[in-house]
Amino acid sequence: AFYRLVDQAKNKSPLVRKYEDDLRTYADLRNAIVHNRTSTEYVIAEPHDGVVERIEQIDQMLAKPKLVGQLFCKPVLTFETKDSLQQVLKAIRKEKYTQFPIYDERKQFQGLLTTVGITNWLATTITGANSNLPNQLPTLKAILHHEKNTENYRFISRSMTIYEAEEIFKIGVERGRRFEALLITEHGHADQKLIGIVTPIDIMKVD
Repeated sequence: AFYRLVDQAKNKSPLVRKYEDDLRTYADLRNAIVHNRTSTEYVIAEPHDGVVERIEQIDQMLAKPKLVGQLFCKPVLTFETKDSLQQVLKAIRKEKYTQFPIYDERKQFQGLLTTVGITNWLATTITGANSNLPNQLPTLKAILHHEKNTENYRFISRSMTIYEAEEIFKIGVERGRRFEALLITEHGHADQKLIGIVTPIDIMKVD
């Protein structure tokens, strides 16, 4: 039965879970059309053009879902742990970015620096025993320690669907573990080249 297929598929597919209510409604409509005829010429329900278009749209998304690699692969601005905070501040001013992947000199990933971490460092610095800013800004290695959530990221494969990515953000919030960004590599491994980045705002903009 179609309802049973939906129940089985939603356990594996975030896209089916997203449109579960729609799919069940359309199944009821189909049953009304097929099984509740008052005569061979007359049925009690007919789908509007908008309903047909919506069914076709969901069919297309199920058959060929959008992938993060198709939408979000782009050059990513990264820094090294030895770089100065000043370099990141310049990037924030110029590019308006809020997340920065940080690597060491061996190109190994060390963490995701955010404007929240920078703010935490600033708050600690100006409210501590020495309330004056240092003459020389610290390195990014020092700033990373001020990220309250050190696991504020996750590496994902370029072949992941945008619906799976959306669900990662959603489940993270539900479990009290907010992800600031998803980092895209070929197969979702941290030791692979970074080829894209996805933020919660990016996902919200996708239709």
